Amino acid sequence: MSDQSIPKNIMRQLIADQQNEIDAHSIYTRVARRVPDRKNRRIIEHIATDELAHYTLLKRYTGRTLKPRRAKVLFFTLVTWIFGLTFGLKLLEIDEDRAVSIDYKGLDAYIDGISSIIEQEEAHEKELLNMIDEERLSYLGSVVLGLNDALVELTGTLAGLSFAFQNTRIIALSGLITGIAASFSMAASEYLSTKTDGGDNALKSSVYTGIAYIITVMLLVLPFLIFDHYLVCLAATLGISILIIAVFNYYISVAKDLSFARRFLEMAGISMGVAAFSFGIGVLVRLLFGIDI
Repeated sequence: MSDQSIPKNIMRQLIADQQNEIDAHSIYTRVARRVPDRKNRRIIEHIATDELAHYTLLKRYTGRTLKPRRAKVLFFTLVTWIFGLTFGLKLLEIDEDRAVSIDYKGLDAYIDGISSIIEQEEAHEKELLNMIDEERLSYLGSVVLGLNDALVELTGTLAGLSFAFQNTRIIALSGLITGIAASFSMAASEYLSTKTDGGDNALKSSVYTGIAYIITVMLLVLPFLIFDHYLVCLAATLGISILIIAVFNYYISVAKDLSFARRFLEMAGISMGVAAFSFGIGVLVRLLFGIDI
């Protein structure tokens, strides 16, 4: 059918989708140039070709020639470079799905067979994205181990020390010593565990665990080095803990196609529960032993 028979509101949607397709083509093309792994590069180049095909198909009906939006291309290129291929490219797919809400089945009345063509190609793109082999995702379990253990242990420790000592400098020093020692202990445990199970790259697994642990420790102790009142510091630490949990679980939910809400509530509930319990222990220790620093 001619584009004259396509209603204006549907034409606007087609043009918006066409714009997203040429944006995505440009992003995938740029990203592919920086990927050293041949297999991953070919997958991304294949997706870029698919996006260009979508753009060309839609152009037949819109009659528009569109250029990629530079700001969007730069943003997603940087996100992919900083946070990894899988996260960046899947986030792009989510952005495309949100940006345009076209009922392709309804378009069959105006453009014969377009719904089946688009749906098949989009399903193919998702399959290709899941084929990307990225090292950082291979060690996600090690990162989860270090991050989760640091959150649970340090939030609890800092909460307990806060009421026991009520001195931000002593709390910070105690937290750092405890956290750094625990990070080496956890990294060593991960190394031995991976080695015992016959896993590959036990050393690299332990490094990911240790780094995740230390970074988390630094962030959680930071408020006690900035603010003076121990309750303000503790509140800030708990806020940072929730933020870390939210950001990390959002990353996992996008990269691994998992539920964000369930994982976030579970991890936050455990960390805050341990913190509340440890705060109670700190109260008891101060009352029983009469510690006053």
